[in-house]
Amino acid sequence: MLPWVRLLSSVRRKLCESVLRPLEQQPLSPGVYRFVVPDEHAGARLDLFLAGVAGGGRSLLKRLIDLGGAHVDGRRVRRCSLAVAAGQRVELHVDGLPLTPFQLEPTRILFRDRYLLALDKPAGIATQPTPARYQGTVYAALQQFLGSAGTVSIGMVQRLDRDTSGVMVFSTHPRAHKGLTASFGEHRVTKRYLAMVSGRLQDGEGEIRSQLARRRSTNRMVSVARGGKEAVTRYRLLAACDDASLVEVEILTGRSHQIRVHFAEAGHPLLGDRSYGGPAQIRGVTVPRQMLHASDLCFDHPVTGERLSLQASVPDDMRTVLRVLDLSP
Repeated sequence: MLPWVRLLSSVRRKLCESVLRPLEQQPLSPGVYRFVVPDEHAGARLDLFLAGVAGGGRSLLKRLIDLGGAHVDGRRVRRCSLAVAAGQRVELHVDGLPLTPFQLEPTRILFRDRYLLALDKPAGIATQPTPARYQGTVYAALQQFLGSAGTVSIGMVQRLDRDTSGVMVFSTHPRAHKGLTASFGEHRVTKRYLAMVSGRLQDGEGEIRSQLARRRSTNRMVSVARGGKEAVTRYRLLAACDDASLVEVEILTGRSHQIRVHFAEAGHPLLGDRSYGGPAQIRGVTVPRQMLHASDLCFDHPVTGERLSLQASVPDDMRTVLRVLDLSP
């Protein structure tokens, strides 16, 4: 670029940024903020443009952009200094979660060898990148933990909902990924959960079977008469009181929200599961999230053939609710 062209570009940017005064700093509510860059703001830095039209303060917006919450013309952008152009569509996705990226601590590793890594996922962390964030996910934390931006092949074969805790396994070698994917796809993996559901279950054990499909109007899963995917949930009652029941759940399939939907439709939504009608409080205590924990995962090692049985301890938030109800796993 010629020096005089560079100078004009710099002057233009400074002029347009001079009219972009950040709005009064205030918390940004969760949601998607959409803007179109007007002519007078062309050339402004992305963070300054957003500070001028969305508010929230530059430091907050910088963290949101760093996490991957900003999109320009449909593409994720993680560079605050990007110069926006007139007519570009800018989106800011805010999910309301903590802005400190999740980091994987060694104490959460349940199993690790050359081919696999299993961990105990905490609640409140997304498994994979979402529109609202690229960093701060289990997948990104695993990349950082392994120092593996391009050297280790991390394969995702299962997912847990953001507010579900417990055992997750990833392949870390191409040789293991195909076999592990086949084990999950062919239902040769035993997956057990601990769930706390509202009300007292009448049966000591049972099986719930239905076809599940996503309802577009609500983006939630529901049972349908036909056209859905088969979902099979088995459960065993461990303890109960009038307000709630603690159950061990084994899923023979791995459909989205399977356990949550099946118990909600049976009249016993999970405690804290606001999406499916679960109570947010019980006996005066706030339930911080859906009470669902992936406690056990059993499968054959895809390379060595060894039978692996992995367990994750009941997390503290779930233990607190159990104590309030005087129940024990």
